[in-house]
Amino acid sequence: MHGNVWEWVEDCYKNNYNGAPTDGSALIFPNCINHVARGGSWIVWQVPQATRSASRGNYAKDNRRAFVGFRVARTLIP
Repeated sequence: MHGNVWEWVEDCYKNNYNGAPTDGSALIFPNCINHVARGGSWIVWQVPQATRSASRGNYAKDNRRAFVGFRVARTLIP
């Protein structure tokens, strides 16, 4: 998804990683308004560092934009 669209993820947005789960689970808290968006998008092509997969932003869950998307995934249990 690198540079295609911001990938909206389950984590609630915080401006730092203090108190974030260390087991790979999502950071979720009540009344979460903004979710993390990762990976950058074509809209920020002028800022190359913003299109890195490690790039992190946030969007409100009711914000609909052509440059924000999501990936449907599920865990496979053998």
